[in-house]
Formats: sequence, structure tokens, C-alpha cells
Amino acid sequence: MRSSAVPPAERVTSLDVVRGVALYGVMAMNLVVDGFRVSLFERFLPETTPKPWLDQVVENFLLASFDLKAFALFSFLFGIGLAIQFDRLQPARRTLLLVRRLAVLLTIGIIHLVFIWNGDILTEYAVVGFVALPFLFGSRLLLAMGSICLLAFYAAFPETMPIPDAMWLREHVSAATSIYPTGDYAAILKLRIEELPGILPLHVGIFPRTLGLFLLGAFIWRTGLVSQASDNRDILAGIALLGVLATVGLRSNALADVTLALTYAAVIFAIMTTQAGSKLLGWAAPLGRMAFTNYLLQSLIFGFVFYGYGLGLFGKVGVTATLCFGTAVYVGQVMLSRRWLRNHTFGPVEWLWRRLMYGSPQETAA
Repeated sequence: MRSSAVPPAERVTSLDVVRGVALYGVMAMNLVVDGFRVSLFERFLPETTPKPWLDQVVENFLLASFDLKAFALFSFLFGIGLAIQFDRLQPARRTLLLVRRLAVLLTIGIIHLVFIWNGDILTEYAVVGFVALPFLFGSRLLLAMGSICLLAFYAAFPETMPIPDAMWLREHVSAATSIYPTGDYAAILKLRIEELPGILPLHVGIFPRTLGLFLLGAFIWRTGLVSQASDNRDILAGIALLGVLATVGLRSNALADVTLALTYAAVIFAIMTTQAGSKLLGWAAPLGRMAFTNYLLQSLIFGFVFYGYGLGLFGKVGVTATLCFGTAVYVGQVMLSRRWLRNHTFGPVEWLWRRLMYGSPQETAA
């Protein structure tokens, strides 16, 4: 008997909504701070040129609201998604299919990392997924304890890998400012690869947190808290409240980003249990169903706009204007995703991912 992908009728819409909302935070940070508008290494150096007051306010808001939180939320959601796949696949083929799924993700991630944008997160997710996979054969207690230990380790040692020294950072920021807005694709590709040694420590440092959130997501899925959210609305509201209190109490701790991300998730899950909430946030569901496609599409669009092989606006546009542009792209993706899913079961990249995972044709028409 052939395994098949989870049909739309069995999807948990609230997960797609949270994923779609989280994609805005990821987009905003990637675009404004982490590598499309300016070098991602700038954030590690003292600011030499004051920003206009509005740009400073907007950037401070993004850092407080989305920096690391949106990525933490995506890690949590990826753990839920991995657990869903594991629990719904036939036991006889479960391991093979999930290894193949992660291998495809790793391949796409490496292509994205090298040839499109070196701020890629897919490669790390694939590697973490391979490490998380054996835990899924265990109990909920194993998932919970693994998550607690990893997040506690991250809180105690948030900088397990040192970032490059100031001289290296200044040299690469200078090179990025010179090459990214004016260079051809070959020059940009060369610099992108040269930057990887400085980016790798950032991924290694965040690895325990990402794995911990994967396991936490798997644990939460298996408790039924999300799949039966309507029956657990009060619990979700309580988690949101505890998340706020924990975030305030952990202001200077690395886990504050995690607790705020989980607060966001709990709030959205709780809101989605109401009819009014579903109408209010339902627009994000198609975007979330196509999050893989939309994430890669953002990289293609922003790369063309900001790099020299396109419009070359790298380093030339302020924070506020860049965020407005990114928001317009995001709104366009909301409309495009909704239109696409009227006629198709999956987004194009999601379809390819499933096709390569299952090794057989997948349904395309909605």
C-alpha cells in the first residue's frame, strides 16, 4: 500500500495560520536586518551612522517583536509538522519516508544557501530534523525531557560558538557594501560563499535551541493541545499568560525569545478556536500552507531587488521604506497563495517536496 500526503481536509488550519503569521516576522527580519537590505554582520558592530528617528523606531520594534522570536516559532512549528508526518505515516515505511523528506529539504536548503541567499534556515532545519527523528520513536516524556534539557543548555550557554572578531566583521561588511549592490552574479556568489565561515557559528550556537523547539513542538502535538484546541482554549490562554510573565521575568535571558514566541503561538491557537477569530486570521492559512514556496519566493524577489544582478538597492534603502516594500510583497503572497490553492492541493515547492519524498505522483488539483 502506498503512503500518501496528508490531505487538506485533515490539516489543522490553525497551524497554517500560525505559520503564515510567523512568515511575516521571518520576512521582516531577513529583509531589514539579516542580509538583504544590509550585511547581516552589521548587527554585531557598533552603529557608526545614526538612523533617522522613524527608521530607528521601526528597527527597535522589529528587534523587540520578531528578532529570533519568529525563527523560534518556525522551529516549534516544524517540530509539530515532523511529528504529524511521523504519526500519520505507516510504521513500515515511516523511517524511510522521513529520511527522504529531510534529505530533500537538505538538498533544497543547500541550493538556497549557496546560490540564492546565505541567510538560509532550511539547511539547519534538515540537519536538526535528522537528529530529532530518533526522539519521535520515544514517549512524550522523552520529548519533554529532551526539550527541557536542550533549552536549559541554550539558556546557560547561549554563545557556544564565538562570532568572528571585529576586524573580520568590518572587512566583510565593507566587502558586502561594495559588491552586493554592484557586482554581477559571479562576484556575488563568490562573496556569499566567503561569508559562510562567519555564518556557521551562528547556526551552531542556535542548534540546541532549534532542536529543543523541534522536540517541544512534537511533544505539544502529541498532547492533543493543538489538534483539540477548542477543548483546550482555557489552557492555551493560561499558557499565553504564563508566556508573557516568563518573558518579562527573562528579559535578559536567551529564553525570553522562546517564551515570547510560544506566547504568540498560544494566542493565535486560542483565537482560532472562535468563529470570529477564524474569520479574523483565516487570511493567513493559504500563506501558511505554502510557506515553503513563499519563503523561497521571497529570497528570489529580495535578491533581485537588492543585489547587483537586479536593481542593486543593497545599502541604499532605509529601514521603514524596506519594511513597507516587504509588507507589500507579503500581502501579494497572501493573495497569490489563496488564488493558487483554489486550483491546486499544494504549493509548487510543497508539491515537489512531497513528490520526491513519496517517490510517486501527488495530487495537484484542488
